[in-house]
Amino acid sequence: MKKIILIASLLLAFTGISFAQTTPAKADAKTTTAATHTKKDGTPDKRFKENKDAKAAKPATTHTKKDGTPDKRFKENKDKKSGK
Repeated sequence: MKKIILIASLLLAFTGISFAQTTPAKADAKTTTAATHTKKDGTPDKRFKENKDAKAAKPATTHTKKDGTPDKRFKENKDKKSGK
């Protein structure tokens, strides 16, 4: 009885393996990712690296006072000689 159960289970296992789904190789997957990273309205999605601009990551703004002089409270406006 054990032999019959063993043979039947092996037969079912080999049948299941032979009908297993195989995935086709996708050669174009890397080239199409830039086009697929868009929002519903068609604009590029900024969460992905290829859609980000280097300028958008670090804005080069200088903080100024109302009179137009640089505001020394911010790091980019401080003198490099003074350590403060």
